[in-house]
Amino acid sequence: MNEVQPYSKAIVLLLKKTVENNSPEWNNILAFRGDIQKYLSVIGLELVLKEEEGFAYVKQIVMEDDTTLSLVQRRQLSYEVSIILIVLRQMLEDFDNNPTDTHSTERFVSANEIKDEVRLFLPEKYNKVKLEKELDTHIRNVEKLGFLEEVRSNGNDTRYRIHRIIKEKVTLDDLDLFKQKLEEYAGAI
Repeated sequence: MNEVQPYSKAIVLLLKKTVENNSPEWNNILAFRGDIQKYLSVIGLELVLKEEEGFAYVKQIVMEDDTTLSLVQRRQLSYEVSIILIVLRQMLEDFDNNPTDTHSTERFVSANEIKDEVRLFLPEKYNKVKLEKELDTHIRNVEKLGFLEEVRSNGNDTRYRIHRIIKEKVTLDDLDLFKQKLEEYAGAI
């Protein structure tokens, strides 16, 4: 009969979501990272531990033929959600390069700030009335994806913490590609 390992809860939690350093399982992830990685590799997953950023998650191992075991389902993101992710990633990058509050390592943003930034990236012919009605829904979708965490809501506006996992999912290369596409689009008009 197999014995339950002291890191079993940590593995189950990692399979469900990103685990942050304030989680009760964080210390087990740190202490048993080798054992956890060994277990996860059997099912085609890799432990990504960002100790300095304060989180851990799992991702699929890409095999030599550029395939995976397809354990994790990929989702197509809407254009609006993609824009919000790019905006949030740029905000975090700007914060990391020029922190305004030297006591905080976290970037907080309001829903209204996100909306203001998103509006700058929309094409001239975009249905802005429809967008205004749907922006809160798109922001909530980004929150459900784990890139935002609500920290306060006061009726008119909601404040969020940008989760640092966005740096893993939206890379600097992605930002550069997005900026390049924007320049191409602007040049074509």
